Amino acid sequence: MTKVITEANFGESGKRYLRAFSPGDDFYEALLDAHRGLSDEQSALLNARLILLLANHVGDLGVLREALRIARDEC
Repeated sequence: MTKVITEANFGESGKRYLRAFSPGDDFYEALLDAHRGLSDEQSALLNARLILLLANHVGDLGVLREALRIARDEC
C-alpha cells in the first residue's frame, strides 16, 4: 500500500522554484481565490467537491483511509 505523503510535496511539472515553500504558497493563494466571494454554504460545497475530486484522483482506498485517519487525529 502506498503511504500518505505528509511533508510538503507541491510543485508544477517543469517549473523550478527559488524557495521550497513557494509552490505551497501558490496553492494556498489559488484556494483562497477559489473561495473569494462565496457564501459560507458555497465555500463548504466547494470544499466538498474539491475533496471528492482529489479523492477520485488519488483513487487508492488505503491511502484515502490513512489520510482521513491522519486528518482526524489532528482535530
